[in-house]
Amino acid sequence: MVNIDNEKCIGCGLCVSDCIAENIIIKDGKAQPAGPCFQCGHCVAVCPMNAVTIDDYDMADVEELDEKKFGFDIDNLMHTIKQRRSIRQFEDKKIEKEKLEKIVQAGRYTATGSNTQNCRFVVVQDGMDELKKMIWDYIDNGEDIPEERRAAYKRIGDKRERGIDYLFRNAPAVIYVCSPSAVNAALAAQNIELAAVAQGLGVMYNGYLVGATNMNEEARKWLDIEDKPAAVSMIIGYPSVKYQRSAPRKEADVRWR
Repeated sequence: MVNIDNEKCIGCGLCVSDCIAENIIIKDGKAQPAGPCFQCGHCVAVCPMNAVTIDDYDMADVEELDEKKFGFDIDNLMHTIKQRRSIRQFEDKKIEKEKLEKIVQAGRYTATGSNTQNCRFVVVQDGMDELKKMIWDYIDNGEDIPEERRAAYKRIGDKRERGIDYLFRNAPAVIYVCSPSAVNAALAAQNIELAAVAQGLGVMYNGYLVGATNMNEEARKWLDIEDKPAAVSMIIGYPSVKYQRSAPRKEADVRWR
């Protein structure tokens, strides 16, 4: 529920004009809730007097705008995006908990359709050996893998027998983004990757791992994602390879009108 402190409210109407649900009106010179709300929090963010709170959220988590910290140089950002690589070689080194927590927060603060905030983030590091066993046992058994996908997972199993871990690649951790919305999960994953790169880490998206996880009842139960499918999985860690330049890309397929 949205609450507006009448003592602080100056009736400026900024919350009214920014409310997509048209849930706020001005009455007797003060703003007040007037209808259903999906709690996007824009009223909290836009109020110049900090007069708005929402019951279901921890308001102590809200940060005031710091102009000195806000934004970043576009050239530096573009350079980082261009230099980003999918990492397939990792150092044998654990990721610090505080770095993983910042990565999760980057995913948490990502926009979601209709403010559903319906992503779950599962971070596996201490339990990597257990996860690997469940996934590889499932692939090696092969009986529960749908017929149309068995050939692909057999090739992955064959690579492992040759010493090529096509799924985990010695990464110390895996992050799953679970959501009924593939779009919401993908948006969160992009922010997660940028937060990882900003802390000296690297990631690789792994669709085969997503498939092996979602098809594996034991793994879904262990990860506590029986009610939300894994939409994205990323192996993550400190890269053991350093790239010296960006990789070439095709020209942008863009239309200007």
